[in-house]
Amino acid sequence: MKRRLELRPGVVEELAEAMAHHEAERAGLGDRLFDAVEATFADLVTAPDLGAPWELDGTVRRQLVRRFPYVVFYRASEDVVIVLAVAHGKRRPGYWR
Repeated sequence: MKRRLELRPGVVEELAEAMAHHEAERAGLGDRLFDAVEATFADLVTAPDLGAPWELDGTVRRQLVRRFPYVVFYRASEDVVIVLAVAHGKRRPGYWR
């Protein structure tokens, strides 16, 4: 079953900043990051159990973004996947909590 995708406040800005950073490094890299994150979102709405549990109680899961050092943290229910953060895997761990 395909679920609805919901982005928590700040996720869009966070992704835009990451895209700008990568675009400044090399032309087109920001767009490739966006495409990779969008593909991750698409995977999660169709298969929300894809990501590994991040917390002991399993309420938050994480899914790595292909080809980039980013992690999507999310919660999933029967009808919605809520993206909590698109975070760099090495910078400020847990800042979004």
